[in-house]
Amino acid sequence: METGKVIVEKVRGKSTVTKCFSKYPLKFIIPTKVGSSETDVVWIYTITYGGGIVSGDSIACDITVGDGCTTVLTTQASTKVYKAVGAKSSEQVLEARIGSNAFLAVIPDPVTCFSTAKYSQRQVFKVMSDSSLLLVDWITSGRHERGEKWDFDLYKSTNHIFYDGDEPLFLDTILLEQGTCAGIAERMQDYQVIAMVILLGPKLKHVQNQIQEDVKKIMSQSLHMPTIGSRQYTSRHNDHHLTKPSFLASYSVFGPKGIGGVTRIAAMTTESVYNFLQHQFSSMEPLLGVRPYS
Repeated sequence: METGKVIVEKVRGKSTVTKCFSKYPLKFIIPTKVGSSETDVVWIYTITYGGGIVSGDSIACDITVGDGCTTVLTTQASTKVYKAVGAKSSEQVLEARIGSNAFLAVIPDPVTCFSTAKYSQRQVFKVMSDSSLLLVDWITSGRHERGEKWDFDLYKSTNHIFYDGDEPLFLDTILLEQGTCAGIAERMQDYQVIAMVILLGPKLKHVQNQIQEDVKKIMSQSLHMPTIGSRQYTSRHNDHHLTKPSFLASYSVFGPKGIGGVTRIAAMTTESVYNFLQHQFSSMEPLLGVRPYS
C-alpha cells in the first residue's frame, strides 16, 4: 500500500507538482523556491515522523516525472534506521517513472543503521530513451560516537532500471549481513562508507565524462607504486605498498552505447564522500538551482 505519491507535470511551461499525497510514517516537504527562480525544477524532501525509520515500518513511495520536467528527491539529513525489535525488519520501496526529456535526481544523505537494525530498500526506475537519472545510494557504518561500526544485522539495497517499458537496463543489489564466520565490520576493515552513483541519459553526459576521468586520476594516485626504471621499490618502501587508500572508487559503463555509468565507492570517512559528490555535481547548478550536497 502506498504511503506517498507525487506527480510532477508541466503547467504553463513550468515543472509543477500536480498531485501530492503522503501518510504516516512518510511526509513530503516541497519548497516553493530552491535556488534561482529562473531554474525549472521541483525539489521534494522526504522525512519520517520520529526522525527515522522504526522497526517494522514499511514505506512505499511512487514518483512520476512528466515529459520535460526536472525533479529532485532528497532528504534533510541522514536516514536513521532504528534498532530492530525482535524479528521485525524495516523496508522502503521507491517506484519512479521518468518521462521523455525529463530528469530525476535522487540525492539523499546516507543511510545510517543503528545496532541490530534490519533494513531493506528497493528502488525501481522506468526510463525513456531520452530520460536522465542521477541516483546516489549510500550507507555509513553506523553511530561512531556510540562505538557502533557495521553493527547492524542486515542491510539490503536493490536498484533496478528498466528501459522503454520493461527491458532491463541495470539490475543491482548490495547485501550486508552478519555472518557466522565473519561479521560485516571484519569484512569492511577500515572502510566506514560505501556508495554507488548512477548517471544516465543525455543531460548528464558531461558529468559522466568528468567523473570517469576523475576516478581514473584518484585511483592512479592512490595505487601508484614508485619505480626506478622498470623495477619497483621493494625493501625501503614496503610501508608505501601496504598503506590502504582512504578512498577507493571504480567507474564502469552500462546500457546501449554506454548511455549509463556507475561509480562505486568505499571510503574511510563520510566527509570524503560528501566532498567527492560536491565536486562531481557542481556543474549541475544550472539544472537543479543549487549545487547538490553543498
